[in-house]
Amino acid sequence: MWTPVRNPGRWRPALDRPALVALLLGVAGVGYRLVLTLLTLPTSNSDEATFGLAAVHIGTGHERPVFLYGQHYMGMLESYLAAPLVAWAGPSWPVLRLPLLALYAAFLWLSYRLTRRLFSRWLATFVVGLLALGSERVVRDQLTMVGGRPEVKPAVLAMLLIAVALGERRVRHRWLATGLFGLLAGVALWSDWLIVPYLAVAGLVLVWAAPRDLIGWPGVLLVAGFLVGVAPMVKDNIVAPDGQDSLSVFRTISTKDGVAPSWSERLHGGLAEGAPLASGLCPTAGCARWQEWFGLLYPLLLVAAAGLGLVAYRRAADPAARLRAVARLALVVGAALTLLGYVRSALAATDPLGNARYLSVLQISLPAVLWPLWLAAAHAWRGTAAVAARVGGAAAGLVLAALTAAAVAATVAFVADAPSLRAEEQRARALADAVRRAGLHEVYGDYWTCNRLIFNTGETVTCGVLDGNLTPGQNRYPAYWKRVGQAARPGYVLAVGSSAERALRRWLGARADAAVVAEVGGYRVYHPDSAVRPWR
Repeated sequence: MWTPVRNPGRWRPALDRPALVALLLGVAGVGYRLVLTLLTLPTSNSDEATFGLAAVHIGTGHERPVFLYGQHYMGMLESYLAAPLVAWAGPSWPVLRLPLLALYAAFLWLSYRLTRRLFSRWLATFVVGLLALGSERVVRDQLTMVGGRPEVKPAVLAMLLIAVALGERRVRHRWLATGLFGLLAGVALWSDWLIVPYLAVAGLVLVWAAPRDLIGWPGVLLVAGFLVGVAPMVKDNIVAPDGQDSLSVFRTISTKDGVAPSWSERLHGGLAEGAPLASGLCPTAGCARWQEWFGLLYPLLLVAAAGLGLVAYRRAADPAARLRAVARLALVVGAALTLLGYVRSALAATDPLGNARYLSVLQISLPAVLWPLWLAAAHAWRGTAAVAARVGGAAAGLVLAALTAAAVAATVAFVADAPSLRAEEQRARALADAVRRAGLHEVYGDYWTCNRLIFNTGETVTCGVLDGNLTPGQNRYPAYWKRVGQAARPGYVLAVGSSAERALRRWLGARADAAVVAEVGGYRVYHPDSAVRPWR
C-alpha cells in the first residue's frame, strides 16, 4: 500500500497510486456524510429518537439499557457510543450521529484493506469509490441510529483481516488478536442478529487460518473475548420473563400471522428490489422495473465468485494463497446465507422498500460480488486475449460502468431531494418549539411524533403514544406514559385530519376549536380544559 521514500533528513511512507486515489475517494465519502450529518439528513424519526433518549439516560447515569426500549433483540452499543457526546453537548441529531460517521470511516478503511489483501489494489479503490457514494437508503443505514448495522459491518471486516493476518503469520501478539476476534464477534452478536451468517463464516476462516491458535491460552482468550462482548445479552436473557427473551421475541416477529407471500413474491422483493436498494442503485422512492437488473444479476455473480474462489483454492501454490481463496469464499457464503434468510421471510415481499435495510450488510461482500466482473474486464485488456474474452470483458466493463452510473444517479437524486427533506425536519423542530411555547410538558401523540418530540425538546416535554382510536399505542419507554398519565391537563399533538384528531374532536365536541393552542407543520396542538382519556 505504501513504499518508503527517503528525503534528506526525513523518511516518510508514500502511498502508491491506487491507495492515493482510494484515500481521496474515501475523504470525499466521509466529507459528503459529514455535511449530511450536520444538516440532519436523512431526516430523524421516533425510532432513532429512542436510541437518542437512551443515550441521554446513559450519559446522565440513570440507566444502563441492554436492548432498545420496548424490545429484546437489538443491542444499544450505538447509544453507549453517543452517550458521552450527548452528555457533553446536549441532545441534538448531529451530535447523536457523529459516532456513526466514525464507524462509516472505519468500514471504508477496512473494506479497502480487506479488498486489497484478498483481491487487487485497483478493485479496492473501485470498491471505496462505490461505497463513498450514497443514496438515501444507503446513507440512512449508515448515519441514522437505528441499531446494529453501522457497527457490525466494520466488526466483521476486522475479524476477517485478523484471521487472514494470523494465517499469514503477520501478527506479533497472536493471543491478543484471537481475544480481539472473540470480542468483536460477541459485540456484533449483541448488536444485531442479522450478522450471524457473517460471524459464522468469519469463525470458519479463523479455524482454517490458525487452528493451533485455538488451542491453549489463545483459545481461552478467544472464548473470553466473545463472552465479554455478548455478556449484556446473556445477562438480560437470564433475567427476562418467559416469552420475553431475545430468541422468543425474534421468533414471534419472524412468524407473524397472515397470508404467507408466494416464493415468487419473496424472490422479487428480496432480489430484484432488495439487492439494488441495499446497494444504493435506486432512489428514495424505490426501484423502477429497469433498475432491477442488478438484483437479478446478483445471484449469478455470487455463483461466479464461488467458482473463481474454488479454482483459486485448487491452484494455490502456497498456504497464504489458499487462505485468501478461503476468505473470498467466506464473503460469498456470507452474502448467500444473508440473502437466503431474507427471502425466506415474508418481510421481503410485504415491504421491499422499507425492509431493504436488512440487506445492508451485503456491502461486506461487495468486493467478492464485483470480482468476476473485474477479472473479466481486466482480462479483455490483455493483448493475448481471444475475441470472445474481449467481448465478455467489454460486457463486464459495461456492467461496472452501469453500476457506477446508477449509484451516482441515486446519490444525485438524494442530494436533489435534500431541500424538501430539510423542510420536513424543520417542521418537526417548529412543532417542538410550538409545544414548548404553549407551556405544555405532558402531551399525547402518535408513535412517529412522540419520541422525536421528546428528543427535540430535550425531555422538557414528555409524550405518551396513542393509536388512531385514542387508546394506548406502542409506548417503548413506560416511564413517559406513566408521567403523562399523571398529568391533570395533558395536551394532544395530532396530525391534522388524522383518525386520532377526528376522535379527539368528537370527544371534545363544542370545546374542540377553543382547545387548539397551535397549528404548525400539519399538526394541531390541543390543550383541553380537562383530560380526555377514553381508555379509562
